[in-house]
Amino acid sequence: MLQIILAFTIIISFFLFIFSLFHIIFLQKLRYCNCEICHAYLTSSWRNDFINLSDWYAHLLRRSPTSTIKVHVLNNVITANPDNVEHILKTHFHNYPKGKQFSVILGDLLGRGIFNSDGDTWRFQRKLASLELGSVSVRVFAHEIVRNEIESRLIPILSSFSTTKPAGSVLDLQDVFKRFSFDTISKLSFGFDPDCLRLPFPTSELAVAFDTASTLSAKRALAPFPLLWKIKRLLRIGSEKKLKESIDVINRLAGDLIKQRRKTGLADNNDLISRFMAVVAEDDDEYLRDIVVSFLLAGRDTVAAGLTGFFWLLTRHPKVENRIREELDRVMGTGFDSVTASSDEMRNMDYLHATLYESMRLYPPVQFDSKFSLNDDVLSDGTFVRRGTRVTYHSYAMGRMSRIWGPDYEEFKPERWLDNEGKYRPENPVKYPVFQAGARVCIGKEMAIMEMKSIAVAIIRRFETRAASPEPSEGIRFAPGLTATVNGGLPVLVQERNA
Repeated sequence: MLQIILAFTIIISFFLFIFSLFHIIFLQKLRYCNCEICHAYLTSSWRNDFINLSDWYAHLLRRSPTSTIKVHVLNNVITANPDNVEHILKTHFHNYPKGKQFSVILGDLLGRGIFNSDGDTWRFQRKLASLELGSVSVRVFAHEIVRNEIESRLIPILSSFSTTKPAGSVLDLQDVFKRFSFDTISKLSFGFDPDCLRLPFPTSELAVAFDTASTLSAKRALAPFPLLWKIKRLLRIGSEKKLKESIDVINRLAGDLIKQRRKTGLADNNDLISRFMAVVAEDDDEYLRDIVVSFLLAGRDTVAAGLTGFFWLLTRHPKVENRIREELDRVMGTGFDSVTASSDEMRNMDYLHATLYESMRLYPPVQFDSKFSLNDDVLSDGTFVRRGTRVTYHSYAMGRMSRIWGPDYEEFKPERWLDNEGKYRPENPVKYPVFQAGARVCIGKEMAIMEMKSIAVAIIRRFETRAASPEPSEGIRFAPGLTATVNGGLPVLVQERNA
């Protein structure tokens, strides 16, 4: 019987393979292209000169007179033109939803969550999330969670690597930031403490599943022929089998947490799941799961990615780090009586704020974002966009454009964000779309900045961190994923400072 089933599976697989070839050769023939860009993409010859796909795109966009390119085999228009970003995110917002194509790619992971929905579903979640994240009680609750995580876990971990560990012990700061942000967003979202940031750095089943699912979902978006991954999903083989297994883990654990919250009740709980459960139908736990998974993705990975880029730059620019310390001493006083800053104190840290924004200019947590054109359109630079085309604005490339930032765009220069009086000066979000712009501007922006600044204050004030190995000549190499994860992490040596 087993042999019959196996033979049947092989036959079905063979016919599906033949069908996929037919689909690629005939039905998708209009998307075949042998232009320079498409040929380099399909053959991966761009790797001969660039270590990251994002760096190759940045090179092509700098070379383009309009800062816009087309990757025909992906049916993708990519732009680093601020006028086009304004067109997509603001003036013609309704023509550029996430789209069904995007929903299919990330639907298994994000479901109907805010980052994978349009229309009434998106508006409902955004309105509710805006009210909750903007409330004083949630902001105070979030600040208290971050402060406790710093004082009870982050500082002891860093101190242990500075004093009790053998000399030369290396700490991966990227891993620390992921553990920190996973703890805090889990507490804020679920009222659940995964306790990831403790020695000997335990493995979280949910965190591992989340990493795997994010990476494999991102690889779907890079596939020139989507039918191939859809066939693998149908047959449950290869990467799609791993993705299904990871999502099953997420669904099981998220479902258990939702059931537990229903049992314990919603009263006197400030976590987001309790607040959402108060307005979502009792029989729609799947919708609750989608909402909270989206918050986990936003609150964990983006904060960790932003901090990794920030400290990677600081380890290579000690003068910037010293100037931040001078500001911390001026605002908080000298000594280590307090390593966590109040909200009022953080509002007076203009140079730290500028440094964070400058680091995210060069290393945005989300390197690009895509929409799909609902109808035929013409972008501000004259680029024609056919209905159904994927349209991408590339934040990573935009941070590397002399047309936007001037001839010193490659320099890490926090001063570009300060006015003549040393006060932080914001930029137009269509020029700096790290937090998006228009109707979809990031609603968790202030909370994310608060968490990143709090962690930065604690580490810079109390510790010296230096790169554990010489800077690689080629720069940062990113791993595939929905957010900017550094391949190999951020290994550092930690030394506690003298008061």
